[in-house]
Amino acid sequence: MKRPVALRLQAAMATAAVGAAVVVALPTPEASAAAGVATGYATQNGGTTGGAGGQTVRATTGTAIHTALCNRASSSTPIIIEVSGTINHGNTAKVSGSSCNTAAGVIELKQISNVTIIGVGGGAVFDQLGIHIRESRNIIIQNVTVRNVKKSGSPTSNGGDAIGMESTVRNIWVDHVTLEASGGESEGFDGLFDMKNDTQYVTLSYSILRNSGRGGLIGSSESDRSNSFITFDHNLYENIDSRTPLLRGGTAHIYNNHYVSLHESGINSRAGAKAKVENNYFRNSKDVLGTFYTNERGSWQVSGNIFDNVTWSATGDENYPAGPNPTSNTTVGIPYSYRLDGASCVPDIVRQTAGANTGLRVSDGNCTPQSPPPTTPGPTTPAPTTPPPTTTPPPSGGTNLSLVSGAGADGSSKASGTSYGNVRDGNLGTWWSPSGSTGTISIKWGSATRVSRVVIREPSGTQGSIGSWQLVNNDTGAVLAAGSGAGAISFAATSLKKINFKINSSSGTPRVGEFETYA
Repeated sequence: MKRPVALRLQAAMATAAVGAAVVVALPTPEASAAAGVATGYATQNGGTTGGAGGQTVRATTGTAIHTALCNRASSSTPIIIEVSGTINHGNTAKVSGSSCNTAAGVIELKQISNVTIIGVGGGAVFDQLGIHIRESRNIIIQNVTVRNVKKSGSPTSNGGDAIGMESTVRNIWVDHVTLEASGGESEGFDGLFDMKNDTQYVTLSYSILRNSGRGGLIGSSESDRSNSFITFDHNLYENIDSRTPLLRGGTAHIYNNHYVSLHESGINSRAGAKAKVENNYFRNSKDVLGTFYTNERGSWQVSGNIFDNVTWSATGDENYPAGPNPTSNTTVGIPYSYRLDGASCVPDIVRQTAGANTGLRVSDGNCTPQSPPPTTPGPTTPAPTTPPPTTTPPPSGGTNLSLVSGAGADGSSKASGTSYGNVRDGNLGTWWSPSGSTGTISIKWGSATRVSRVVIREPSGTQGSIGSWQLVNNDTGAVLAAGSGAGAISFAATSLKKINFKINSSSGTPRVGEFETYA
């Protein structure tokens, strides 16, 4: 259903500047990785590390970004691309290679994995040029501005989306970015942050989305319900007509966001979608939560939100606002830990932390901004000429106790050709599978060992098969944690001799490549 655009800003188009494809490998003092670590659903399904551990290069043109991708030994070789300056149509050409699949006029992250793109120096601006993620996984985009991307008029890029994801995309963390347009569909713009056709395990955090007809969608149509497990936290949505986001099917966790001047509708949960909406601040807006423009209803769980000068329309055909007194009509379990700021301080903490060029500051969970922890520079040696072995991605910190001397593994019955020990060999190319769709795999030690975090990693190509699970202290039978999907699991520190990962449901045959344990 087409709706009028209620925007008042004029487009501010920057002059395109032609630049050469310059890729610079950085000396060690300048090398850096994405600051902080991924949060939300991006931590699940094996986690999101981007290009951590890979070579760091500097790019000042879109062509240079493509060249860096194409110069890798393989499409999965980790790389960190530091971007500065203005990226536009004039300096973004197609580059060919066996490790890339690029196109002119768009930053094309297609059929690749293990990449970080981070703005550095005076900032990185993608002007009228979108970022397209397709058939890819484990991507981090941080500290960049993407503005005025059009689907009609001239020039056009990425279907009019600032950042768009589609076709089997997994584990994306977009953090501290500014996404903005200068109007709605009638002015040639589309969505700022779109996900469709099987996109899962995505987090958008500490970002600004503004001055657009459409904030973003999850699912391209009522029948596209393959997209799920999306987190939105500490973002500013300002001067947006609708779709903050539009959620068709799937599950979203939406917390600690600040919404200002939503003209037509806000969080639109429809077509069976479920949204957990907590401790957000809505101001000077209309119909900020509900099911709109369809009779295929969605649902929501609400708590701790503040509605400041919010107006609500009457319920009617294809219009089901949650207000004026929103109440929950579903429950949503969240499998990861997170720090929840009080809604009253959300406008202030988001103002201090969200968007590009804010020092990558985050909330400490008590409404106070803090700088991200330092990260270890990646190596700056030339890219290898042969693909590296398939090994477990580096953990977020600490010693993997599953690999220490004296550790072992056992479990329930295993599928033919698999081994219990494969979950503690440091190699994602080997794995354990149960003989059916459920089963238990365990890590054990000769003496009591203190554990507070577990990371379950699935081999490449099988991510998303693990459904619901329980983490159990084998010594006492106590359930330490429960949830769904692979990824990082934190719980109260416990001393034990054996810990069980019990898979209670799955899609297909689940595989555990690594069962990591940390103190």
